[in-house]
Amino acid sequence: MLVLRYLASFYHYVNYEVSDPRVNDWFLMKTPWPGAAILGLYLMFVLKWGPKWMENRKPFQIDTIIKYYNLIQVVLCAFLFVEGFRLGYLRGYSFLCQPVDYSPTEIPIAIARRCYYYFLVKVLDLLDTIFFVLRKKQNQVSFLHVYHHTGMVMLVWSGVKWFPGGHGVFMGFINSFVHVVMYAYYFLTSANPKYKNNLWWKKYITQLQIIQFGMIFLQWFVLLFQPNCTFPKWPLFVILPQNLFMFCLFLDFYYQAYIKKKPPTVAARRSAELQQNGIHKSDSNGKSMNGDYNGKLTNGADCTKRNSSKEVSVTS
Repeated sequence: MLVLRYLASFYHYVNYEVSDPRVNDWFLMKTPWPGAAILGLYLMFVLKWGPKWMENRKPFQIDTIIKYYNLIQVVLCAFLFVEGFRLGYLRGYSFLCQPVDYSPTEIPIAIARRCYYYFLVKVLDLLDTIFFVLRKKQNQVSFLHVYHHTGMVMLVWSGVKWFPGGHGVFMGFINSFVHVVMYAYYFLTSANPKYKNNLWWKKYITQLQIIQFGMIFLQWFVLLFQPNCTFPKWPLFVILPQNLFMFCLFLDFYYQAYIKKKPPTVAARRSAELQQNGIHKSDSNGKSMNGDYNGKLTNGADCTKRNSSKEVSVTS
């Protein structure tokens, strides 16, 4: 009984006494339970209910929905990136130590609002995985993808609840820029199929994501050497390991997709055999290699994944 009383007291202290009172009345911010329910339903759907439901169904044709979803993401992320400049870094925000201004004045409240909007965008990002399931692309529902999307919702909710602004703004600022580039790529590939295999910058989006995690790690790491900085230090014990973990996972993905030598595909091996025998693809009974092999070309692992007629990053 004493333990339960202590836990109830601790919950009240963390959720109400030390949280930012300016955000408590905003949607999903009063307690963690609505957000936890959303994540619980999300995980159950993408890992269990959705695949089971789609098992004997054809993939949904939702290319148009996904195309406009990508465009909306570009607009929202561009807005947040510009607002980060306008309200923060153009007004003297420091990259080394920036305390949170909890005053109920115009600019601090506007910054807190933008942090909250960023949280809502992270909730919206969960649709990426749902689209995979509805299109029967369950192989793309990877551990990294689900872990990243789930973790971002939890992490950003906590940031808005306790320190909406200050040093933590940089993470949302740089991540919004990366997502502008990323979802612009998705939009182009979904809007026009001819771009699907012709956009050269897919590889560099992955590089940009890796650089992002490295920059966020360094920006939080410097707080360890700022003893007079009043921004709370306890988030370091969550954000530093999280970003280092994501950095390593994305780096491994990049290595597997673009550096590690991949074995030749079935079609490539067949083509080499024909060439060795003096036969060209065009000579093989008038059939193309894709015709002979029913188009069974295997792709190497990629750090980006399909979303409509495009590729969807495991994200950041």
